[in-house]
Formats: sequence, C-alpha cells, structure tokens
Amino acid sequence: QVQLVESGGGLVQAGGSLRLSCAASGNIFSINVMGWYRQAPGKQRDLVARIINVGSTNYADPVKGRFTISRDNAKNTVYLQMNSLKPEDTAVYYCYAEVTLTSSNNRSFRYWGQGTQVTVSS
Repeated sequence: QVQLVESGGGLVQAGGSLRLSCAASGNIFSINVMGWYRQAPGKQRDLVARIINVGSTNYADPVKGRFTISRDNAKNTVYLQMNSLKPEDTAVYYCYAEVTLTSSNNRSFRYWGQGTQVTVSS
C-alpha cells in the first residue's frame, strides 16, 4: 500500500506564488517518476510537470518558465513551485508517483494523491 499526501494549495492573487508538496509513504522500493497533473472544472486532467529519479524534468507548455518541479529522494517528496500564477492556473492539482514495490520485480505502479485546490483570483 502506497499513500501520497499533498499540501500547499490555496487562494492567491494573480502574479503570486504557491508551493505544493507531495509526500509518498508505504511499501516503496523505489520511485521512478513523480509529477503533477491538474484538472479544471469541466476539463480533462492534464500533465503539468514530471521529474524522473535521475533529475530530468518535463513541463507542459502553459507553465514553462513559471513552475519548477523538484524532488527530495530521501523523503520521497516532490515539490511544485508555482510563480507568476494566472487565473487559468486555477484547478485541482494531483500528484502522482510511479512506484516499484519490490527489488525482485521492476514493474512500476502509478499512485495518486487526493488532490489540492489552487485558486488564482484576478
């Protein structure tokens, strides 16, 4: 069993900043990828950013240059620093982790956090 617990969402004015955190715990051998998706009302869930365990990152075009993803492997935690926030960034943000559960089987499984609301007012 693997749990992901998110924190850091809230209400902020346009141009402001927020930092999201997501900590993974449970039966974890290794975490290959951690990242964030977001879902606005009436829209599909879209990838925001992801970070692979060796440190390489990918960002969705709308957040490039404004958001920064990082991770602390010792704490199994991923962060999303969001700067220059815009009203269109308003959404529920979900973290995820692709986890390998044992050393004898390198198959990975995706787990999700419960979601945290980010609201950006104009």
